[in-house]
Amino acid sequence: MLENKLTRRDFIKSSGGAVIIGTLATSSVAISMLAPSNTWALELSKLDENTGKMILHVTRHIFPHKTLDDAVYALVVKDLDAAASADESVYKLLQNGITELNNSAGGDWMVLDTNKQFSLVEAMAGSDFFEKIRSTSIVSLYNNDMAWAHFGYEGPAWSKGGYINRGFQDLDWLPEPPDAASPLKA
Repeated sequence: MLENKLTRRDFIKSSGGAVIIGTLATSSVAISMLAPSNTWALELSKLDENTGKMILHVTRHIFPHKTLDDAVYALVVKDLDAAASADESVYKLLQNGITELNNSAGGDWMVLDTNKQFSLVEAMAGSDFFEKIRSTSIVSLYNNDMAWAHFGYEGPAWSKGGYINRGFQDLDWLPEPPDAASPLKA
């Protein structure tokens, strides 16, 4: 008897949804400790795969962190995809921005070298497209456990009793200040 098993991948393919798939870099030790596996996937509900990948790369150009994994940048794409699903004007804004990048590249922006990609993104600075990605990135990129782990931020301290006993005095990369710089103890 043959069983008809529908895998998640088959379902996504048949439903027309797009997926961006990546692998965690081996240098992302902090991130890999948080992830359940070394492979990640982002299902897109409104944007197509190429648009999602381009937005990920544009975000990397706006906020360049050489050692920050694509999985963290994919969170920006996820949030922009959700915004595009909820608001047709956001979808059109993103599509028009991608079209403009491709037109400026003479065809396919993704095949350009990194410096040329950057110059075309830089030329769009201040545009609605650029500002939508930039403003979404500020929260999506930096307010998550994976980015915090990568940058060594332990998260908010208030729930752990504050900073006084959790590293406030761990400043070991600067010389000791002179006694005159501190208030006198009573």
